[in-house]
Amino acid sequence: MRQIHQEEEFRSQIAEEKPTVAVFKAVWCGDCHFIDPFMPDVEAKYGDRISFVHVDRDELPELCSELNILGIPSFIAFVGGQELTRFVSKLRKTREEIEDYLDKTLQVADAYRGTAGKEA
Repeated sequence: MRQIHQEEEFRSQIAEEKPTVAVFKAVWCGDCHFIDPFMPDVEAKYGDRISFVHVDRDELPELCSELNILGIPSFIAFVGGQELTRFVSKLRKTREEIEDYLDKTLQVADAYRGTAGKEA
């Protein structure tokens, strides 16, 4: 998972038409480390349909404040610079919960792309 170090880099990444899921974490966060062992497999499973990036909330605090990131790890999906979905809570997240979130995100992205061209 590519780590984002600058806000401009983040904004460029989320502007893409392929869904981008930003995973907000911190070095000191135990629940963030809990997902580390299985996230490479999750990323491989969805990598052809979703781009994944990692944002350290302590490295980009202004961005996290703007996006209202309170509990971590937090997942926010974007398409074309627009937020589509978020999976944010202060609770530990399981692989199954994350994959359910990603499946729902893909459904929302498909629906969004289907209606985005019809707005005029």
